[in-house]
Amino acid sequence: MPHTITESPFRLANTPFDDDGGNSDSDIVVQTKPKTKRPPLYKVLLLNDDYTPMEFVVHVLERFFGMTHAEAFEIMLTVHKKGVAVVGVFSHEIAETKVGQVMDFARRHQHPLQCTMEKE
Repeated sequence: MPHTITESPFRLANTPFDDDGGNSDSDIVVQTKPKTKRPPLYKVLLLNDDYTPMEFVVHVLERFFGMTHAEAFEIMLTVHKKGVAVVGVFSHEIAETKVGQVMDFARRHQHPLQCTMEKE
C-alpha cells in the first residue's frame, strides 16, 4: 500500500509545501526583543566605630557575606584603618536585605556597628 501524507493539525507557517511555494514575505513575522537595561548595583558598606569588637565584625562578614576568615579579617582591618569598606555589590533588594540583616544582628548583640548601601 502506498504511503500517503495526511493533513496534520500542526502546521508550520511558510513551509516549502505551502500553496504559494513558501515564497510569500507576508507570512514572515519578525519580532524584535526590546533592549533591557541591567538593574543598577549597590555597594554595601561597613562603617567603623570605636565600640564594636573586631572579632564581631569578622563574624558578621563571614556569616552574612560568605567570606573566609582571612578575607573577613582583611576587610575588617580596612574598616578599622580607613573608616569604611565595601563588603559586597548586589542588586537593590539583596543589598537592602544584607544591610537589614547586619543592622539587626548588631543591635541584638548590643553593638553600634553601622552598615549602609549606596548606588554603584
